[in-house]
Amino acid sequence: MSQAKIRKRKPGAGRKPSPIPTKAIRLPLPLVQKLQELQNSKNLDALYRVDIGEIFTGKVSTALRSPLFESRVQAGFPSPADEFSEGSLDLNDYLIHHKAATFFVRVTGDSMKNVGIFPGDLLIVDRSLPPTNGKVVIAVLNGEMTVKRLEKEKNRVLLCAENADYPDIVVTEEDSFSTWGVVTNVIHSLI
Repeated sequence: MSQAKIRKRKPGAGRKPSPIPTKAIRLPLPLVQKLQELQNSKNLDALYRVDIGEIFTGKVSTALRSPLFESRVQAGFPSPADEFSEGSLDLNDYLIHHKAATFFVRVTGDSMKNVGIFPGDLLIVDRSLPPTNGKVVIAVLNGEMTVKRLEKEKNRVLLCAENADYPDIVVTEEDSFSTWGVVTNVIHSLI
């Protein structure tokens, strides 16, 4: 029998301990690159203090087909209901147009309540869409993620809250700023 060699570690070798608990998960490459940029700029810990609660991809491989009634539902006075279904609707096809670039984000703040985005809502975010003027976007400002309406005026960029309790944010040249994606849909429960 051969005797196993015992290797001694060099002082300071190996992974440095982190004060933040970690978990190994699979992430899309663009998200990994963005997180590595934040880690390299020492702003990764800022993600724990913002409006964004969770970021995750959805499993869209299973079709979810439900009956679709083509008649409109009156929000005012009732109208006679049609009794026939016009077909079926797959929510994946209806809500997610670019599967590879779409993510779901859970909201924790109330700065966008006046446009129907509330704490606990799920936002469907499409990273392939251009962040144009007036769109609701997920923005990364100085390492912190937030959901705001993007307003571009001449040489100025604003991140606008949709709640009078929160001021609009003026993005300056000194700020580290990028848009992470465009919010396409909001999912929230009524019960």
